[in-house]
Amino acid sequence: MCGVLGVCGRENAVYDLYQGLIALQHRGQDSAGIVTYDEMFHLKKGNGLVSVVFSEKNVARLVGTCGIGHVRYPTIGAGSDEDAQPFYVNVPFGIAMAHNGNVTNYYSLRKDLAARAFRQLNSYSDVEAILNVFADEVARQDITHFNPELVFKAVQGVFDRVEGSFSCVALIAGQGMVALRDPFGIKPLIMGRKKDGKGAEGGGEYSYAFASESVAFDLLEYEVMRDVRPGEAIFVDAQQQVHTRQLTQKTQRACIFEWVYFARPDSVIDGIGVYDARRRLGERLAPDCRAAGIEPDVVVAVPETGRAAGVALAKALDVDLLEGLIKNRYIARTFIMGRQEDRKLSVRQKLNPVRSVIQGRKVLLVDDSIVRGTTSREIVSLVRNAGAKEVYFAVTSPPLRYPCVYGIDMMTRGEFIARDHSIAQITETIGADRVVYQSYEGLITAVQGEQAERKFCTACFNGDYPTPVSEETFRALERERCRWRE
Repeated sequence: MCGVLGVCGRENAVYDLYQGLIALQHRGQDSAGIVTYDEMFHLKKGNGLVSVVFSEKNVARLVGTCGIGHVRYPTIGAGSDEDAQPFYVNVPFGIAMAHNGNVTNYYSLRKDLAARAFRQLNSYSDVEAILNVFADEVARQDITHFNPELVFKAVQGVFDRVEGSFSCVALIAGQGMVALRDPFGIKPLIMGRKKDGKGAEGGGEYSYAFASESVAFDLLEYEVMRDVRPGEAIFVDAQQQVHTRQLTQKTQRACIFEWVYFARPDSVIDGIGVYDARRRLGERLAPDCRAAGIEPDVVVAVPETGRAAGVALAKALDVDLLEGLIKNRYIARTFIMGRQEDRKLSVRQKLNPVRSVIQGRKVLLVDDSIVRGTTSREIVSLVRNAGAKEVYFAVTSPPLRYPCVYGIDMMTRGEFIARDHSIAQITETIGADRVVYQSYEGLITAVQGEQAERKFCTACFNGDYPTPVSEETFRALERERCRWRE
């Protein structure tokens, strides 16, 4: 999972890109990058947070009215500087690209690009494959007469050849910016605009932007226009004219984990507020907690993603919600960390109990999920050691049992504690007195809200993958993921 941002038509676009990436930092802390265009590409990327990668000196050289930015956390690959995004190719025109998602046919694409298009990939970043497919599709056409139709044909070629999840923003030197979202819309992508665009060659009234989450637009004061539709391509040309094309039509299957865990609570994705969805998830847990005989003295939300659900659950149970765990905001998200030993240590570094809230009380912890059980066990241990009388654990999502092949870092089947453990066994393993999971039906209806017809990708819960995923693909992903973790 990554964060993508594209800006076109802004004087000194880099300043919007830098600030926007700060707002998207939660989507990836492994690396960051920005490329701008002003007669040539200007690129700066590297490992680390946005504030670490960019200095006043290297921001000053990222000149241009258009650019794209990216924050990354790796699912495959060593996470080296070579894998940081954006990427660019020189031919045709010069094209730069950043993406969010995971290409499931990456290795076959890599071989095909080498054998048929004679294109050499120099990283293990999925976007380099998508970029080269797009560039190959552009090059097959009559590029002496560049027009939006040419762009849409190239994007159609990407949809035909690339499998998996991908929301991409590309910059074609001297021609404009392209945004595309995979046919199932698995990863989010939203479009915004801001009046007084000053950087367009044609002096356009608006500057335009594309982002993984609406929070980037809140910070930059862009007007949210709409979400990029699944299977759609949007091209903003050099005169700031917007061209759109619906290239394929499938039932949308946006990743439900965006609302459960990954997105910021102040974001709105595909018309569904993340905070509102998490509150509904908490409300729907209350009857299950009562049925399990849980009568807590206090509800403690595991920060940050458990907070909205914790507020609603505490209200439904008529119990106080108190801050029993204080988060050190300078520690990376433990879910993203690669090794189990790192995650275990990081929990202790990240969370510290408030003993006056916990001591002598029956505590109901609220968290978004249990993946391996390592983090949950450490949290329960922290609370017990702080003097809790009993510790219950409420999970706002159902048991995770299947690997995500679309960009969430849980890609091996052996990582899921719920795959071969009953709820009673999970309870014992994490050291809780009782564990309550959200039902699958509760998950769907809570996230849907008033959009009762909305469909989601829930493959990590039920194994129903929107795109074809063969056993060979599973094995290849698991093999590569384990190799890079060693």
